[in-house]
Amino acid sequence: MKNIKGESLNGVYNELAGLLGIDAAMKIHASYRGQQITFPVELFSKEFLIRQIVCEYDGHNVKQLATKFGYSEKWIRKIIKENSDKQ
Repeated sequence: MKNIKGESLNGVYNELAGLLGIDAAMKIHASYRGQQITFPVELFSKEFLIRQIVCEYDGHNVKQLATKFGYSEKWIRKIIKENSDKQ
C-alpha cells in the first residue's frame, strides 16, 4: 500500500488525500466508509465562542471580535452583555 497515490483514490478520498495525506484519507475510509457525513458550518461550539469573546473583550474591540469570529457586532455585544457577569 506504500505506492498508492492520491489520484488512485476515488472521489472525495482523492480530495482528502490532497488536503490531509494518503494515510489520513485511508483512516477516514476505514472508520467512515459507506456513511454520509455532514460538517457543520460552525467549527467551534457556542460555549467555546462565548468564553473566548468574553475573555478577549477589552471594552473597545467589538468590531475586531466580530470580524475574528465571523459574527455581527450586534451579536457580539449581546453575548458580552449576557455573559460578562458570569465569567
